[in-house]
Amino acid sequence: MREENGAVSSELTLDVGRDRRRPRRRRWFRDSSGPGGSTTREEARTSPSEPGLSRSHDALLRTINVLVALLCLVVLSPVILVVAVAIKLDSRGPILYRQLRIGLDRRRRDQSTASSRRTGDLGGRPFVMYKFRTMHVNAESGTGPVWASQNDGRTTRVGRFLRRHRLDEIPQFWNVIKGDMSVVGPRPERPGFVQILRDEIDGYSLRHRVPPGITGWAQVNRTPDQSVEDVRRKLEYDLEYMRRRSVWFDLRVMLRTVVVVTEPETPASSSGDGAKPAEGA
Repeated sequence: MREENGAVSSELTLDVGRDRRRPRRRRWFRDSSGPGGSTTREEARTSPSEPGLSRSHDALLRTINVLVALLCLVVLSPVILVVAVAIKLDSRGPILYRQLRIGLDRRRRDQSTASSRRTGDLGGRPFVMYKFRTMHVNAESGTGPVWASQNDGRTTRVGRFLRRHRLDEIPQFWNVIKGDMSVVGPRPERPGFVQILRDEIDGYSLRHRVPPGITGWAQVNRTPDQSVEDVRRKLEYDLEYMRRRSVWFDLRVMLRTVVVVTEPETPASSSGDGAKPAEGA
């Protein structure tokens, strides 16, 4: 579910299944969703081991992300120009819109308890995510964030084309360069939905232990979301990605994303947002 208009997107969540592969050593992150900021028993039982790469491996992955983002922005620059002009000619409002999303949570379980005493904990670091505007200005002013249907009347003509071909996500390569996101990772969601889903779904907060991404393992394997239950299933793929995260696995997801993007009618969605809440500008 996604929202456009300076607002923020909803959170897709998944049932967490028991991990059949038990790592030799398990270390768990502090999760502020439980009492006193500790991880709940169910989260500890079903969560993956602590996602972490060596510093050199992590630096290599970050370098690849920046290079891929720069390359995509350069190669797609003619497309960006055409899209910008089309949006302005098609409807009133800005070309880009910004959404507040929740990103990486860097806190660890062995940290001091100071972080657990925070008030208004968002579950991760908030950041502003950029997209091409695909809906009319103030599209949700009367309804608030709601699930969008396949033929949503709030979407502009150009917006429907952009969503069908996943072109509305192109500005997020700038977020990758800034360090807010990676090319591959769990899709970031907005604060309001994070708070709700964190309370409703055991293990949901674990997905914030890796940087959010433009595309992800869940997005190339699952159909677009039409309900919270659809999002619930995607959490299993997010947790699997956290266990398998590496340079080579990220490259594999990137290649699969190219296939998904070039075949708009396939069930998976590289944007990962599926049905989207309305946006406004």
